[in-house]
Amino acid sequence: MDDDVITSPKDEITLFGIPASPGVAHGQVFRFLHEEVEVLNYEVKKEDQPKEIVRFKEALSITSEQIKEVRDGVAKNLGEKEAGIFDAHLMVLEDKALIDDVEKEIRLTGDNVEQCLHRVSQRYYDYFNQLDDVYLRERASDLKDISRRLIRNLIGVTAAGTAFLEDPRVLVSEDLTPSDTASLDRSKILAIATETGGQTSHAVIMARASSVPAVVGVRSLTEGLNEGDTLLVDGFEGLVIIIPSETTLFRYGKVGIRRKKLKDLVEEDAQEPALTKDGQPFQLYANADTPEEVKAAIDNACQGVGLFRTEALFLLKNEMPSEDVQFSHYRELVEAANPLGVTIRTLDLGGDKVLNLGEKEKENNPFMGFRAIRYCLQNPETFLSQLRAILRASAFGKVKLMFPMISGVGELIRAKVLLDRARNELREKNIDFDESIEIGCMIETPSAVTICDLLAKEVDFFSVGTNDLVQYLLAVDRVNNQIAYLYEPHHPAVIRSLDHVSRVAKEAGKPITVCGEIAGDPHFLPVFLGLGLDHLSCAPPLLQELKFFGRRFTQGECKELVDEILSMARPVRIKERLKEFYDLRVADLLA
Repeated sequence: MDDDVITSPKDEITLFGIPASPGVAHGQVFRFLHEEVEVLNYEVKKEDQPKEIVRFKEALSITSEQIKEVRDGVAKNLGEKEAGIFDAHLMVLEDKALIDDVEKEIRLTGDNVEQCLHRVSQRYYDYFNQLDDVYLRERASDLKDISRRLIRNLIGVTAAGTAFLEDPRVLVSEDLTPSDTASLDRSKILAIATETGGQTSHAVIMARASSVPAVVGVRSLTEGLNEGDTLLVDGFEGLVIIIPSETTLFRYGKVGIRRKKLKDLVEEDAQEPALTKDGQPFQLYANADTPEEVKAAIDNACQGVGLFRTEALFLLKNEMPSEDVQFSHYRELVEAANPLGVTIRTLDLGGDKVLNLGEKEKENNPFMGFRAIRYCLQNPETFLSQLRAILRASAFGKVKLMFPMISGVGELIRAKVLLDRARNELREKNIDFDESIEIGCMIETPSAVTICDLLAKEVDFFSVGTNDLVQYLLAVDRVNNQIAYLYEPHHPAVIRSLDHVSRVAKEAGKPITVCGEIAGDPHFLPVFLGLGLDHLSCAPPLLQELKFFGRRFTQGECKELVDEILSMARPVRIKERLKEFYDLRVADLLA
């Protein structure tokens, strides 16, 4: 392209988004734009409609084989967990309701299959996309991905990719589907930046697994950005810099060298115990969604599983698994963790998340609506089935059980009544379970923080879910791109709430674990330890750096730091102070 065609700004421009996959990279831009295929509309004679349906079924078969091939490639290169993303795509291709709707559309309208598929899938997409629930909105992108692939197969158009690129580029797009991500030549991708998307999108999951830096939710990213412009992507801080200056590139170059050296040092000490510089131990656990993740956590030398999320099994097929299916699943994870313990959180589902259970009424705000313990208490048979399955699994290893989204003592008591009923039902059938299983609740609502002294009388332990606690304390939807900058874990309200809960738990003699995202942030580690929160649970890959950094400071320094930041008024200053504390203690190692 001629120089006079490209018009780039002279000064660098910094745009903010959501950090999605850690790392920093820069290079020339490759604009990955979804070119929608023109879908022709023409009439099909009634006697030819069966042929259209045959064409549709053939396209379903071809697309299914393509998805299976993509899945096998992802499994080989990234692992079975990441490949599981495409199981949802295969389920869409086998969805009887969707297939029947397309065939019905062909018969009713007399239009060609491409147009009928386009209309039906668009109706489905519009419905899912307008839901408030982030999980379902991102599943809408799966449907769009599949319908686009089906239409391309019907009309014989092949999607473009990165294979033609001569040099690695920074990929920029409005959004990326799982098929987009899987079909990319990762050797040609330096980093990814998108205008939309969230931290739970499939594309982000695969970017993390591929160790590709990524930032999502960068508003107006593609406006004024030209093919070949230079772009720097900072997946740690969640920002992109258009036309970075030499000074910026030099600064990030030094950061990259430091991070590589730090990574090597962390890996060298991976099997060291979790101790502060003065020998004070702290406990590190792992968060997990599947038995496979539990095994990975054990390999990272954790001290158990501090949070096992049970929703993954329910969402896999958008239906309620039987008690026996759940029991088999929980038993597998408990045995995988033996002799270490597993804390299993009951179902944090509800509102728009469950599709096939008969709920029809749309909630305006499901994040603060019919979810988690509220859903379970309104569906006691579903809840009892899960409670019995968890109890049965407790016969095969150490299990703790905890209830999410508790906002009052009444909810907790009602949950415990149902738990007692589940116990009695198992006793009547002479089914073994741990009679002394420990019961806990999550502290993730402002009301739970305020009355945690009352809740402490009803449970054996607490677990602080900082992801929800931050958004509820600050009234910030953490998946809303427009206000993402307000989601601030360093806010004084968050620090003070943690301090209050820690003091109450200590006075009541109740163990407490922190299991949100910031539990895996080494910058927060001295804060937690200074607050007396020495049980942390996070993603397995983050455990090593926590142990490494913990050996760089004393317990006394933690308490001094906490006293200092508890008096601070601005989140930005607290964040800066924690970074200063961290940098000071690793600077000599990275010199």
